[in-house]
Amino acid sequence: MFKTFSATPTDIRQDWYVVDAEGMVLGRLATEIARIIRGKHKPTFTPHMDTGDGVIVINASKVRVTGRKAEQKEYFRHTGYMGHERFTPFASMLAKHPERVIEKAVFGMLPKTALGRQVLRGKLRVYPGAEHPHTAQTPKTLTFPKAEAK
Repeated sequence: MFKTFSATPTDIRQDWYVVDAEGMVLGRLATEIARIIRGKHKPTFTPHMDTGDGVIVINASKVRVTGRKAEQKEYFRHTGYMGHERFTPFASMLAKHPERVIEKAVFGMLPKTALGRQVLRGKLRVYPGAEHPHTAQTPKTLTFPKAEAK
């Protein structure tokens, strides 16, 4: 019989990757980022441990969406007072805070647990332009196939 592998802190090795979001579809990009920061791309994946790698996303302001989402998608937040929900259109969120667009998309694909929040806070760095200050991590470049618009 084979024993089920469960990672220990000595088994975990974390790398950093750079992803260029220019021209990429938001949802497809977010699923790949969530998979990497969670660690599901590794054979040593353990659900209750942080086995993922860090991801640096550049050119977040140049991400795209398919269909009519650019006009129809809205982001919800609530002030805490009754009837005071606020909706921010995708276009204005992308113009003012492009990093939040990717962060919210990735957050929606992570488990809603303490580990999910820890992974998002510690492993995802998003920048609206092509510059990032993480050269010390010596990140590797990741490329994903770009989806064709229909």
